[in-house]
Amino acid sequence: MAMKKMLVALPLVALVAACGGKDSGGGSTQLKIVGSSTVYPFTTAVAEDFQRANPGTSVIVESTGTGAGIKLFCGGIGGQFPDMVDASRPMKASEYADCAKVGAKNVVEVPIGIDGLTLIQAKDHPPLNLTVEQIYKALAANPFGKGANTAQTWKDVDPSLPATKIRVLGPPPTSGTRDSLAELILEKGCDTDPAMKDLKKADDKKHKETCTKIREDGAYVEAGENDNLLVQKISADPGALGVLGYSFLEENADKVAPVSIGGVAPTEATISDLSYPGSRRLYIYVKGEHIAAKPAIKNFIEAYSKAWSKGGVLEKRGLVPLNPAEAAAATQQATALTPLDPSGLK
Repeated sequence: MAMKKMLVALPLVALVAACGGKDSGGGSTQLKIVGSSTVYPFTTAVAEDFQRANPGTSVIVESTGTGAGIKLFCGGIGGQFPDMVDASRPMKASEYADCAKVGAKNVVEVPIGIDGLTLIQAKDHPPLNLTVEQIYKALAANPFGKGANTAQTWKDVDPSLPATKIRVLGPPPTSGTRDSLAELILEKGCDTDPAMKDLKKADDKKHKETCTKIREDGAYVEAGENDNLLVQKISADPGALGVLGYSFLEENADKVAPVSIGGVAPTEATISDLSYPGSRRLYIYVKGEHIAAKPAIKNFIEAYSKAWSKGGVLEKRGLVPLNPAEAAAATQQATALTPLDPSGLK
């Protein structure tokens, strides 16, 4: 992905330098987008087509991770701050509060489609089927609050699994994919123990730490935000598992294979109907305060809504379309750009 970013970004940077990096009397406009590495390929595809159709507009797209991207987005209002942020999870209430503190109170949420948080392994490795409980017991720092994790192999986790060393390459804490791993897989695996459900009611903070804190003894390796590089590492490391978005699995089916979770393999069908445990919605957030100064933002979001349709450009790149009702609502929101109600954030 790093090479692709370079090839896309260099001409954009040159164009930005030529127009001063902001709206000018000549009509040139620069749009800045940061955020999720999962959403990055989809936004980049829309940006490339949008620039061809609107030569007076440059679109800079950076893959920073969801958390880091939202932090930049909520840094302030004005030309030096991003106009939009890609996200592989919903914005948090605490993040919106940071936005509001600097005057960015009109944050617009636009769902763009569905992705599957996917575990991958080398193509030639024997097929693997794991439960959320097994994944939690392998990766948790303190499984079920009973002491430090000492499992070295998957067989240590469950006698039915192979005696393969536990080695999982995944995203850092700043990534929305890491947040999704915690929420969709680890927490669900943790809550298979009734005592953990009781703990959530009694002490939510302790429950979150017990259920989502990942071990730091080398079994889990933070592999950065470059998902293409992660694919290369997993394809060359039989026995290791990787954590990333479904689109990267689909693009690299000749190198890596999916790990089934609970007997369900990630496919467009299982992700679309949310039967795959790792299914998650993807978003782009827009800074409402910037829309009046940059009308091109509204045009860009409308272009995005045309690209995410069934059979559209983004589905061909691995984005799973929303169901018809949700897609219609998202398309309407892409036109209305109604600010979100922060009371609904967690």
